[in-house]
Amino acid sequence: MPTGQFAFQEAPTQNPQKYSETTRSKGQKCDGLAIAFFQDSVKLARERNIRQLELERKLQEPNQSPARRAQLWQSAGKKEGKYLRFLRTKDKPENYQTIKIIGKGAFGEVKLVQKKSDGQVFAMKSLIKTEMFKKEQLAHVRAERDILAESDSPWVVKLFTTFQDANFLYMLMEFLPGGDLMTMLIQYEIFSEDITRFYIAEIILAIEYVHKLNFIHRDIKPDNILLDRYGHVKLTDFGLSTGFQKKHDNAYYQKLLGKKSNQPRDRNSIAFDQINLTVSNRTQINDWRRSRRMMAYSTVGTPDYIAPEIFTGQGYHHECDWWSLGTIMYECLVGWPPFCAEDSHDTYRKIVNWRQTLYFPRDLDPPLGAEAEHFIRRQVFLLSLVCNSEARLGRGGAHELKNHVFFRGVDFDTLRQIRAPFEPQLKSAIDVQYFPTNEIDQTENATLLKQAQASAKQIAETPEMSLPFIGYTFKRFDSFS
Repeated sequence: MPTGQFAFQEAPTQNPQKYSETTRSKGQKCDGLAIAFFQDSVKLARERNIRQLELERKLQEPNQSPARRAQLWQSAGKKEGKYLRFLRTKDKPENYQTIKIIGKGAFGEVKLVQKKSDGQVFAMKSLIKTEMFKKEQLAHVRAERDILAESDSPWVVKLFTTFQDANFLYMLMEFLPGGDLMTMLIQYEIFSEDITRFYIAEIILAIEYVHKLNFIHRDIKPDNILLDRYGHVKLTDFGLSTGFQKKHDNAYYQKLLGKKSNQPRDRNSIAFDQINLTVSNRTQINDWRRSRRMMAYSTVGTPDYIAPEIFTGQGYHHECDWWSLGTIMYECLVGWPPFCAEDSHDTYRKIVNWRQTLYFPRDLDPPLGAEAEHFIRRQVFLLSLVCNSEARLGRGGAHELKNHVFFRGVDFDTLRQIRAPFEPQLKSAIDVQYFPTNEIDQTENATLLKQAQASAKQIAETPEMSLPFIGYTFKRFDSFS
C-alpha cells in the first residue's frame, strides 16, 4: 500500500440502497449516453480516416492531372463539411410533408414524404415507442436499425437517417416506386418460369447479402420484396430480423430495464401471438391475397412463408430464409402459397406437416418444368428449398442455390445491369400507383399514433422509455449528396 504523498484513499463502498430508484435509473441513462457518445465518436473517426485514405489513393493515381487532384480534394472537403453540419442538426418529422401513407403495421406506418427545404422524396417509417415496449419488440427494432445502417448494397433498401422524439422512432429511407412483389402477383396472378427465374435469382443475392452481415431476415415474403424505379429487387422490412449481438436479444432489454419478460424467449424464437395466421379464400386467390395484405396492416408477419423449424421451436439458422424463398417461388409459378388454407390452424398444421401437404397441381397451364419443381421440392437425394433444414439448399451458402440447374445460364454478377421484366411507368417522383393506397386507411393510424402519444405523455421522458433507444440515431455520410 503506497504511503506518504502518494497514498490513495480507499474507494467508497457502493451502496445502491442509498439512492432512490429514479436516481439509479437516471444514472443508468447517463452511463448509456456516455458510452453511446464515445462509441459514435470512435466510429465516425474511423470512417473519416477510411475516406481520407481512399481519397489519398485516388490522388496518387498517375493518370490524375493537377487540376483533377485539386477538384477531388475540394469536393471531398465540401462533403465532409456538409456531413459535419448534418451531424449537428436535429431532424424532426415537421421537416417533412406527408404525401401518402403507403404501408401500415401493428407498430406504426410508412409514409411517402417530401422534405420541405429541398423537395427530396423519401419513405418515412414511424414506430410507436410504447408499442415496442408493450409487444417486446425492442430487440427487433434495434436489429432492423443496425442492419440497414450497416448495409451498403443495391439489394437492400437504403437507410439515410434515423431519429426519434419522446414518443416515436423514425427511419428515413429511399422510396422505391415500383411497389412490391405481392402487388405484381395480384395483377398478373402467375409468372412464367423465365420471369420467376429472374426475380428468384435477385432475391437470392439480396438474402445472401443479409446473411453475410450475419443477420437472419425471418420475414421473407412478397410484401417485403420491393421494386426500384427500374424494376429490380430490394429487400425491406427487417422488423422481424435477428442478429447475433446482445442488443438483438430481448433478454438484453429485460436485464437493462430490470424486468422479467412475460414471454421468455431468445433470438431463436418469434412471438407467434403477434403473428396473424392467414385466412385465405381458396375460390378466389386474389381475394385471398388482398385479404392477407389487409390483415398484414395490423400484424407483424404472416406464417405462410415461415419455415417449420421456427414454429416447432427447435432452433434455426440462416437456412430458414431459403425455405421462405421456396414458398415464394411456388406462389409465383402456381398462383398461391403451398400451405395457404381456410383456417389459421390449418396453415400452421400444413407447414409443420409439409411432407404430407406439399404438392404440385398437375393441371397447371403451362405445366411446371422438372427443374423448377426439383428446386422447390426434394427429389430422392437432391437438395431443395421446401424440405427439412438439414437437407435444405443454402445451408452451406447461397452458392448451392446459384449452382442449381434451374439457373443454368444465369450470370448472377450482372443481374442488376440487365433489363428487368417489369419497369414501372412513373408519372412523377411521387407517383404511388404501384402501391395499394386505396386499400389503406389514410387516417386510422394517425389516430392511433395520437392516442399512443397521449397515453405515453406521462412516461415518455422517463429513463425506462429512453434506455432501450440510446444510440438509435444514425446519419449516413452520403445521405443527401
